[in-house]
Parts: sequence; structure tokens; C-alpha cells
Amino acid sequence: MLVTGVSRRAGIGFAIARRLLADGHRIVVHSWSAHDAEQPWGSDDLAAVLAELGDPPHVASDLADSLAPARVVREARSLAGPLDALVANHARSSSGGLAEVTAAELDRSFAVNTRATVLLVQAFAAQHRGATGEGAVVLMTSGQHRGAMPGELAYVLSKGAVQQVTATLAAELAGQGIGVVCVNPGPVDTGYADDATRAAVAARFPTGRWTAPHDTADIVAWLTGPAAMALTGTTIDAEHGFRR
Repeated sequence: MLVTGVSRRAGIGFAIARRLLADGHRIVVHSWSAHDAEQPWGSDDLAAVLAELGDPPHVASDLADSLAPARVVREARSLAGPLDALVANHARSSSGGLAEVTAAELDRSFAVNTRATVLLVQAFAAQHRGATGEGAVVLMTSGQHRGAMPGELAYVLSKGAVQQVTATLAAELAGQGIGVVCVNPGPVDTGYADDATRAAVAARFPTGRWTAPHDTADIVAWLTGPAAMALTGTTIDAEHGFRR
């Protein structure tokens, strides 16, 4: 299995990787810490991230490079053998509404969040061709199809496109026995929110608490098995009752 976007111990990718490893899967993790370094939350110590996971095989690559997705899949296969699942968890975060968004940010968000995801799926499917077992692809969106997200236009556009392409990718890959499912985890507490935002968002959950990364990891782990084909082409809104 290949899991992208594993660069912070507070992140969803880390929780997914930890859960899959606990379930006995052999995984390769991808990261690009330079993105985190540009964000308000900052980067984590990548060596410590990998050490806490037991130092699994790792590929670092900037998915803004159009050649990177195929290279990441190729390197992952060389490190772990044929891949039976892809979890495209990586994301470029971006703020800015209609008045602030730039062509450059639209292009970069699209390159990382949308183009790279499709090219990862393309490369994964190519290496899976001829495999005897079923395969699984889990994509990640962020709830843009359920309500407005003002102030994040480039992110909304690029991640919403992932949700929209899910059914088409599923139809194209069904003949190979590859299930494609998209997960919308809703707001997840990965350490990016300030205290006021955390309290306001928590109040919109019936439980009074944010979704935690391990909650999302449980869903993703389930979807890397037979559930992927049973639910192929669908988006799972695993938002824990979040009220928009």
C-alpha cells in the first residue's frame, strides 16, 4: 500500500499509516515537509514521524511536479513490491477568497490536489494491471460538495474536483477489479485551528468534539479492503454529524 501526505504526527496521513501498520499491512509512506513549513502550523520532525511508525519505506516528493506521481508509485513498488492499495491523502492547503486568489495559487493547488491525485491513480492502476486480487483507491475531499467554504477558493476548487472525478475513475477501473472511493472526513483536529475556532467548530458536532485523525483512519482502513469495490464510485461523508 502507498499512503501519501504522511509528514506530521498530528495529521490524518500519520493516523492512517499507523492504523494500516497495526493491521499488519506493508506500506510505503510519502511526504513533502516543505509544504508544512510554509503553513502557520509548521513542519514536524520527519525523522521522528517515521520513527514512530517503525521506519517504514518512505518517498519524499513534491507532487506539484507533473512527473512526481508516477515516480512516487514506481519507487514505492520498488521498495515494497506490487501495491494493492493507494490512499491519496496529500493536500495543498490554501487560503484566500475571490478577491485575493491568484492564478498562480489556483494552478499550484490544482497541480497538487487534483492533477497529482489523478496521475497517482493512473500510475497505481498501471502497476496493478494483471494482478490476481482486487485493488483499492481511497481519495480524500473536504466537504465542498456539502456547503460553502468561503476564503479557501483554490482549495475548494481543487479538492472538490477530486470528489467529482471519483465516479468516473471508478467506472474506468472497475474492469481491473479496483474500487475507488472518496472520503470526506469533515473538520478534523490536526492542530491547525486556534482556540476560538476549535471551540466554535466543536459546538457544531453532536458529540461536542472534533473528529480526530484516528476516526478518519478507521474509515480509510476499512475502505482499503473489500469495501472499496462494494462502495466504488461513492463519496463517504464521515463527518460525525457535523452541522454545516
